[in-house]
Amino acid sequence: MIPDYQTLMLPVLQYAAQCETQVPEIAEKIANDFSLTAEERSQLLPSGRQSILNNRIHWAKTYMLKAGLVEQPRRGWFKASHKGLELLARNPPSIDNKLLNEYPSFKAFAGSSRNGIAVDSAVPDANPLTLVPTTTPEEQIEQIYAAAQASLRADLLSRILQNSPGFFERIIIDLLVAMGYGGSHRNAARQLGRSGDGGVDGVVDEDRLGLDRVYVQAKRYVQNSLVGRPEVQGFVGSLVGLGAAKGVFVTTSAFSQTAIDYARHLSQRVILIDGARLADLMIEHNVGVRLNRAIEFKRLDEDFFLEDE
Repeated sequence: MIPDYQTLMLPVLQYAAQCETQVPEIAEKIANDFSLTAEERSQLLPSGRQSILNNRIHWAKTYMLKAGLVEQPRRGWFKASHKGLELLARNPPSIDNKLLNEYPSFKAFAGSSRNGIAVDSAVPDANPLTLVPTTTPEEQIEQIYAAAQASLRADLLSRILQNSPGFFERIIIDLLVAMGYGGSHRNAARQLGRSGDGGVDGVVDEDRLGLDRVYVQAKRYVQNSLVGRPEVQGFVGSLVGLGAAKGVFVTTSAFSQTAIDYARHLSQRVILIDGARLADLMIEHNVGVRLNRAIEFKRLDEDFFLEDE
């Protein structure tokens, strides 16, 4: 298990007391110290931009920097300060935000990080850095984002189930067009869904002449009802009857494992999209959703503060 950033403070300071170091340089040493598996060492934040271990080491270093326990002699490098060496001489069993709060510079930083209002020292629980002690700011942001996305996915699927089957078919066609199928021409996508349509609900022309087409099947099922192999087989039969080579089967629920295995070994190209993936695609391509607000998160530009020697 990857240690939280407060657990990492002491070993980070100990390594910084030995010599100038960098986060990537001590990450491997710390991973060995905590016997992390290869999977844990490579585990990334949901954004995929940084490993969880490096992120937590970074914040352990940053918070100790705010307390004055480490210092940065040059960009990307840090070492234990005089205060940090004094703390290690006391042989502390651990270092955490509560201990860092004993240092005025960290206390000021913690107070100012709460909407610019100093935190009352008589109310230590109000310290924003002690509210979620095991996660870094990036992890907290991404956890909140993931929760919001999960809620939005659930809302999308719920609203789809409240509307008519014909409306669901239109959603799928709109989504495929938004994804680039049929180009920018809405006329290249048509809803079918009538008797005599050969068992498909829609079709999208991949080119202007309609020489290549993608056929669509849409099934509104409640969450616990799986789409099985017989339904997928029926759709494939319709594709064969139409002389089609490509199909998309979309459901609001999920597919059984036998249906998934069957689709993998077809001569036709049949893509199965379950409810979770459908909602993700709708969010990604702005179908049924709209931007509420955008938030930018910025970081210090270390290069900007480099002076020419």
